[in-house]
Amino acid sequence: VLVVGGNRFLGHELAWRLLAAGHAVTLFNRGTLADAFGGRVERLRGDRTTADFERLLGGRAFDAAVDFAAFDGEDGRRAAETLHGRVGHYVVVSTGQVYLVREGCPRPAREGDYDGPVMPEPPDPFDRGQWEYGVKKRALEDALVAAWRERRFPSTRLRIPMVNGERDHFRRLERYLWRMLDGGPVLLPGGGDHLVRHVYSGSVVGAILSLLGRSETFGEAYNLAQDETPTLRDLLCLAAERLGARPRLVDVPRERVREAGLDSL
Repeated sequence: VLVVGGNRFLGHELAWRLLAAGHAVTLFNRGTLADAFGGRVERLRGDRTTADFERLLGGRAFDAAVDFAAFDGEDGRRAAETLHGRVGHYVVVSTGQVYLVREGCPRPAREGDYDGPVMPEPPDPFDRGQWEYGVKKRALEDALVAAWRERRFPSTRLRIPMVNGERDHFRRLERYLWRMLDGGPVLLPGGGDHLVRHVYSGSVVGAILSLLGRSETFGEAYNLAQDETPTLRDLLCLAAERLGARPRLVDVPRERVREAGLDSL
């Protein structure tokens, strides 16, 4: 199984689970971070945005590939061209952001809600960055759909929201936990009334493993998220209860958070 990117988080856990199940694993990444796999895996060092991708993978064949580092249409086209006829199943990790940039998309969205016009580029720099991410991920998915329709490239798209887990290098939830334990104030943009959708990293890896090799998933996309959609305030109160902590929640206007150059969960 080829694993592209994700060396610090999801890809790392997936590789361990694959090895434990007796699979041979090849990692393709830039090699800027050390790993603990030792001689258990094969490593291909390269930058997927350069000719390294074709040079290192063009002559190889894999039973399956899982791509955590594909972000735009060009990445999708190159993967389909390079691995066509050389991979039994290609799974790409996409995002729920593909729905958020679609005009009039219902929330929560089902897989069938993907099709539709994309909203115009927003003027706000923060919103524009989120918009660009969603638009590029849509281009990635569209390239893979085209490759499936035109030459039956066997891909599956897995759309996920914010991911939490033990190896999350962004420390999305962990930062809140430490803050609640040390008793300092926890800032809630807009009072923390916005809904948050998450998924546990182990659930994502489990879903990927359950998809691999299943031909009925070729050409399809699937959403994966926890059933619960709490507000940020509710989520932190639940976490504080499990910690045995008494959080100091402080409501802050969203504008002040933006002006300070901060982002929220």
